[in-house]
Amino acid sequence: MHRLGFFLGMLLAFCQVCAQGVAEQLEALVASSPVLKTSEVGITVFNLTKGTPVYAYQDQKLYRPASIEKIITTVTALAELGISYTFDTRLAYTGTIGADSTLEGNLYVVGGFDPEFMEDDLQRLTDAVHRAGINSIKGNLVADVSVMDSIYWGTGWAWDDTPNAFQPYLSPLMLNRGCVNVSVKPSQKGRRPDVEVYPKSDYYTIDNRAVCGIPHYGSLKINRDWLYNGNTIHITGNVGRPSGRTLNMFSSQDFFIQTFRYQLAQEHIAVDSLKYGVCPDTVTLLYKVSRPLEPVLKRALKKSDNLSAEALFYHLAIRGGGHKSIGIEDAQKEIEHFMRHHIGKDPDDYSIVDGSGVSMYNYVSPELLLAYLKYAYAHQEIFHPFYEALPIAGVDGTLRYRMRKERAFRNVRAKTGTVKGVSSLAGYVRAGNGDMLAFVIINQNVMSGRKARLFQDKICEILAQ
Repeated sequence: MHRLGFFLGMLLAFCQVCAQGVAEQLEALVASSPVLKTSEVGITVFNLTKGTPVYAYQDQKLYRPASIEKIITTVTALAELGISYTFDTRLAYTGTIGADSTLEGNLYVVGGFDPEFMEDDLQRLTDAVHRAGINSIKGNLVADVSVMDSIYWGTGWAWDDTPNAFQPYLSPLMLNRGCVNVSVKPSQKGRRPDVEVYPKSDYYTIDNRAVCGIPHYGSLKINRDWLYNGNTIHITGNVGRPSGRTLNMFSSQDFFIQTFRYQLAQEHIAVDSLKYGVCPDTVTLLYKVSRPLEPVLKRALKKSDNLSAEALFYHLAIRGGGHKSIGIEDAQKEIEHFMRHHIGKDPDDYSIVDGSGVSMYNYVSPELLLAYLKYAYAHQEIFHPFYEALPIAGVDGTLRYRMRKERAFRNVRAKTGTVKGVSSLAGYVRAGNGDMLAFVIINQNVMSGRKARLFQDKICEILAQ
């Protein structure tokens, strides 16, 4: 019995020495790192297996989190919505279908803010109209986007990030994430290149002024007249090799509904007119596209997709609201309620503006983010899908090309964050003794993202030893 007590005491002492060793190494790294001469950092590390803190440095200060704010969004969504939650887009009609295959009524597409709704899904809606025996619609093709208000960007988003694909115009009706994929291939020298745009639609126009094989025409540029909210795709410069770009489309809901009409026309289904309206309760359901939460969660975390994170953010309010036309304030209230009553933090101490971390007005602390990581770990129904969706060091997602050697390789699962002046990393690492650690690192006012990432990777290597 005495020997067992002695052994346990020695084991505890050894663990404490190891923990002190890690803390000392982190302290030395912070003291000597050149990146911190002109920037700030907040760090916190917690041993989840033992339930003890490992290291903290400026962890209560407020920082802009960038995309690690998606941790707050996704943990809250898993807790409040659940992994079985679905994002539904419905197709329904009023009136009757006559013997001549004419719908004497309206055809409704009811948006449910599905960020994964793609061209194949739109084709399924078209096929459903076919199966119903409808060849023409005498009423209207009606887009119901009433579940959300008309504010298509978050507060504090940078207006000049458009027309990049990472900043689509948010809407309950999203097709191809509100974007088009432009492909440009060279043809004969001195001639125009071949251009293809997907999804195919009459919503946009193509202005192809590029030339093949003539370098003095300058570099290839693929853009949209975004400053005037136009949807003309301009292609200029020299084309020497296949290239492409993904562009957002102004007004995602218009892009969706007009492309749907275009697809119907390709199938010889005539539509008299388009309009926006609210689908009545008494309708005949034709089809429903139901998207599970899991692929949305994985894209939000693995790919750091802003649209997926915003969809989860808004669906917290959609599920909890019970009222039409929810807005950003409704989603914020859901985040604040969960933070106060489940995380045990006062939301008045922080600023959570959106779901993706894009806004310049977001301010959180490493301590707060650690609380969400600890909450997820303590609830296995949340932790399992959350952990599986995080990028794996050296393997996939936004960590695919980081920490590809030594102990951190495959041992770190964490969310990255990057905006101008901010680089962050937060998640989990398995220590060499098998303990699970949670960590948060937020580098602020850092001009070299590469240097900040190397600093973060070194911390992860120390934790994985």
